[in-house]
Amino acid sequence: MKILYIYCHPVPESFHGALRVEALAGLAKAGHTVDLLDLYAEGFDPVLSTEGRRHYEDTSRNQDGLEPYVRRLREADALVVQFPTWCFGTPAMLKGFFDRMFMPGVAFDLSDPAHVRPMLANVKKIAGIVTYGRPRYMALYMADPPRKTVTRYMRWFTHGAKAEYHALYHLNVASDAKRAGFMARVRHAMERF
Repeated sequence: MKILYIYCHPVPESFHGALRVEALAGLAKAGHTVDLLDLYAEGFDPVLSTEGRRHYEDTSRNQDGLEPYVRRLREADALVVQFPTWCFGTPAMLKGFFDRMFMPGVAFDLSDPAHVRPMLANVKKIAGIVTYGRPRYMALYMADPPRKTVTRYMRWFTHGAKAEYHALYHLNVASDAKRAGFMARVRHAMERF
């Protein structure tokens, strides 16, 4: 499978950096082809500009300057998205990626606004690899928006691809053993992905 691995963390030497190494090793062991999209390292511009918004619904213009990212989305058989939870949501960089890339003519067909249709049928599987600074009960109290982003929002654009979600809650106080255990679980999940 060709996997677009969307990675969103600004610090390469972070826990997320180490977690990414394990996840990619698991995917490699499974024989997948991985296209690593490191939003920070690639300098992705998450801002939907005034002009970008003006042409958002114009499928003849809304992809201008984003063609390489559109191609990568369209070529993917699966999406893996890895990010930390900040303020009980996705980082602004990742939110901006969704704002800009999940657009008419790419992720959905808006030709009939009363019957919007998903367009990323090429994507058959989705996985989220997510950390939280707070305990799970706090995420549940807030309705766990990151989980819904992966298992509902992203999934809708794919005609209902199979979605899995791997979360480490309360990272801020997690022991080394708990962190290592989560990395091992993620690697194993990616070997089976």
